Amino acid sequence: MRKNEKIRILVLAIIPILLSILISGCGGGGETKGSRIAFHSDRDGNYEIYVMDVDGSNQTRLTDNNVVDFTPAWSPDGEKIVYSSTIDGNYDIYVMNADGTGITRLTDDVNTDEDPNWSPDGSKIVFSAERDGNPEIYVMDADGSNQTRLTDNAAHNYVPVWSPDGSKIAYHSDVDGNFEIYVMNADGTDQTRLTRSAALDLTPAWSSDGSEIAFSSERDGNFEIYVMDADGSNVTRLTENEASDLKVDWSVSNKMIIYSSDRDGNSEIYSMNPDGSKQKRLTDNNANDNWPAWSE
Repeated sequence: MRKNEKIRILVLAIIPILLSILISGCGGGGETKGSRIAFHSDRDGNYEIYVMDVDGSNQTRLTDNNVVDFTPAWSPDGEKIVYSSTIDGNYDIYVMNADGTGITRLTDDVNTDEDPNWSPDGSKIVFSAERDGNPEIYVMDADGSNQTRLTDNAAHNYVPVWSPDGSKIAYHSDVDGNFEIYVMNADGTDQTRLTRSAALDLTPAWSSDGSEIAFSSERDGNFEIYVMDADGSNVTRLTENEASDLKVDWSVSNKMIIYSSDRDGNSEIYSMNPDGSKQKRLTDNNANDNWPAWSE
């Protein structure tokens, strides 16, 4: 199995450890009225895109097919969801309305395009693509035009996310031998390593004020959620259990962090305060719920 395939398995939580590849009143309250969480789940037999209220209620399936639909991300206005799907035979980037209608294909390549994320002004989408032989970070206009490669190395570059001011993109890469969190300017310049550990550091997520980045790391023996200042300093562990805690996102008010965890036997969506307190399970089923994303 190729290395990038292994990392994808990790993020999908098909296997809750790395063999290979986020809300509620009890968390502090005061969240934006009408905010929702998107995620992917295999509860209906294969990975589909779902949405729910921030307290875990009103879970609704948006996609309905027999292929893989995964890695959702919201448009800044909360009206659309971008995601990756194999509906046309290989992994490409698609966009749909927030109610699941109006599905439109944005990329068309024989290789894997995944991990899309919208720029704060809604004009661009950044994503990971294997079209040049290994996963690199690309950016395109929100309609799929002007696809441009930002990274250029022999490593595996995944899960790009825009900073709230649109000036930078964080991502994880093994360009220095193991997966670490990196940041670069939105045009791909000044690629800078933020974490330095012998373990895997994955799936960065900016706080909504841009001052911090949350991420998942196995530096303490298993995957836990950590947070650090945006320059890589002051790394702090937020979760502590024997399970795998993965794929973080922040609420728009900075009052909540959402993530996935298999601490109850399978991958579910959880919330907690930014200091790690008041951890709460939002989904509860026998399937894998992963890749939580908070709407504006």
